[in-house]
Amino acid sequence: MSTATVASRALQEQLDSARELTDSIFGLLASEALYSRPIPERHRLIFYLGHLEAFDWNLIGRRILDISSFHPLFDKLFGFGIDPPVGQVASDQPSDWPRVGEIQAYNLRVRAKIDELLHQAPDQIVHVALEHRLMHAETLAYLLHNLPYNQKTPASIPLVHRAERLGNRMMEVDPGMVTLGQRAGEFGWDNEFTEHQVNVPGFRVSKYKITNGQYLDFVRDGASAPHFWAWRGGQWFYRGMFFEVPLPMNAPVYVTHNEASSYARWCGKKLPTEAQFHRAAYETSQGEERLYPWGNAEPDALRGNFDFYRWGWDPVDVNANPAGDSAKGISQLVGNGWEWTGTKFGPFPGFQPMPFYLGYSQNFFDEEHYVMKGGSPVTAACMLRRSFRNWFRPNYPYVYASFRVVED
Repeated sequence: MSTATVASRALQEQLDSARELTDSIFGLLASEALYSRPIPERHRLIFYLGHLEAFDWNLIGRRILDISSFHPLFDKLFGFGIDPPVGQVASDQPSDWPRVGEIQAYNLRVRAKIDELLHQAPDQIVHVALEHRLMHAETLAYLLHNLPYNQKTPASIPLVHRAERLGNRMMEVDPGMVTLGQRAGEFGWDNEFTEHQVNVPGFRVSKYKITNGQYLDFVRDGASAPHFWAWRGGQWFYRGMFFEVPLPMNAPVYVTHNEASSYARWCGKKLPTEAQFHRAAYETSQGEERLYPWGNAEPDALRGNFDFYRWGWDPVDVNANPAGDSAKGISQLVGNGWEWTGTKFGPFPGFQPMPFYLGYSQNFFDEEHYVMKGGSPVTAACMLRRSFRNWFRPNYPYVYASFRVVED
């Protein structure tokens, strides 16, 4: 068997696995929930049922392999998502969308054709389709999180959290160089290129992500509560994916960039830059750079809360994964919640848009989005690579987004 054939089969297996994941997420929904819009600024869930296959078909079937369309209406209808500012709500109605059976028939036909032709597509294109689907698995988790509990099937039991509040000391990070970006010849999205080095002065960073307990002090001092909190009967609760639980004091607080920045100012600190995050996460005391905070071993459940390992998808305590600590002893830099940085999302030197997906990154180089690093409980393992960059608007409240603070 040729190397090319082995690689093609491996990509097919990865795509099959990603499809099983997204199918299983849709399988948690009550039938009526598919036409719900749990996040006002996003499409109804029915859009995503068709979007994943439409994206694969438009990219691989039509653009790359130049295959004639068998359903131009669906190719266009399910082609692109939306990212309007918070507060801008679409006006479509459930009756404006096709029936579930029609979409499922379209999906089955697309999958069969893609599977037939996948070996003809360049590996880079298949990787784009694969990671796009896995990104949407995470997006679907955010959407499902905001559905009423009676519209989804519980897939876990509530977590047990430590009651006694942890301390969160500041850790020294020595000055030095960091490498940002992906090396040439490796897969990455256009905003990950090109690889370059940045000098980072020394700084101090919190060992743990900021916890609910720490943020509660800020709320008691007058700040607004985060989106994921609820006040019930004189007590704060965390609104989990499938259950409400008393606020877990040692789990990371999920907040917007605006809220994270306000907290940092309140305590006399600031958010780390993208380069500072890298320095804290990937550098060893010998000046070497690791693939992951814990070393070069592939991600697994022992090292962090990521890759849908836990079907509850809620955060664990910030000290729950000591095997994932960085060489500098800093915890959970990957997993359990994306981490906001103070860096606005923009191009690296030498940026070139992907010719087959021109707007993937550059549409968001608008000074209105901030870089996030690390990963959440529902970030796929392949996107935990050091060079991967996520981004969101500073007031978007629905993401599993944590933060830590730094001081010079």
